[in-house]
Amino acid sequence: MKILVTGNQGMIGSVVEKVLRADGCEVIGFDIVSSDNILNPKQIRSAIQGCDAIIHLAALLGSPEDSPDEIMAVNLLGTWYILSAAAEAKVKRIVFFSSVDALGIFKGERKPDYLPLDENHPCYPATPYAVSKRLGEEMCRYFTDSTGISTICLRPPGVFNKETYDFIISNRRANPDFEWDPFWEYGAFLDVRDAAEAARCALHCPNPGHVTLLLCADDISSAHRTSQEMAQSLLPEVDWRGGCEYEHQPYKALINN
Repeated sequence: MKILVTGNQGMIGSVVEKVLRADGCEVIGFDIVSSDNILNPKQIRSAIQGCDAIIHLAALLGSPEDSPDEIMAVNLLGTWYILSAAAEAKVKRIVFFSSVDALGIFKGERKPDYLPLDENHPCYPATPYAVSKRLGEEMCRYFTDSTGISTICLRPPGVFNKETYDFIISNRRANPDFEWDPFWEYGAFLDVRDAAEAARCALHCPNPGHVTLLLCADDISSAHRTSQEMAQSLLPEVDWRGGCEYEHQPYKALINN
């Protein structure tokens, strides 16, 4: 299986590439670090030749140095170029890395309608990054409707590697409130190795047509309090829809994975 991986030299992409190569796949990398430009359709069409599928990770993450126009160009127009080239090359499947930010309730944007979160939760994206990811999902849906090519959109929360874990542990030791100040991310996180495994599974699962899926570790990232205790303490006014499973698994994730 020959796979085009955009953003293959990023934190997630580099691990995705290792997982795919270990799985016997041929990986074609496409990354700005290697002078590959997601806004260059000719480069994309050249890279995609002979590929069976695409894992699309290349994006601007909404850092302070990224202007709204740049975010929209890279994340939306770049995704359009990927989809257009995929249709021409007749690839079988596209795995698009979106983000939980598409919900518009992370990074302190607004409170959720209810907890735990699931795929039915309405989306309220407001930042350029969140809007770009939500519109990218919709673009994939229309693309599948018109071409029949499967698109699987994955919404991970914060993706952690060893350096991330060390950073968080260090900061929580220095300041226990670091877990929820200035905002609480519902304890949601995903190990980078699990993000890569999710991408691998998305390549091989039965054809779902178009689907958007939340990703998350099985447990919350909590220093002390349980999932329900955290939710009731920090968001007491939010409708709690968790069942008895939170009694049997007190640190169960607040995202349905």
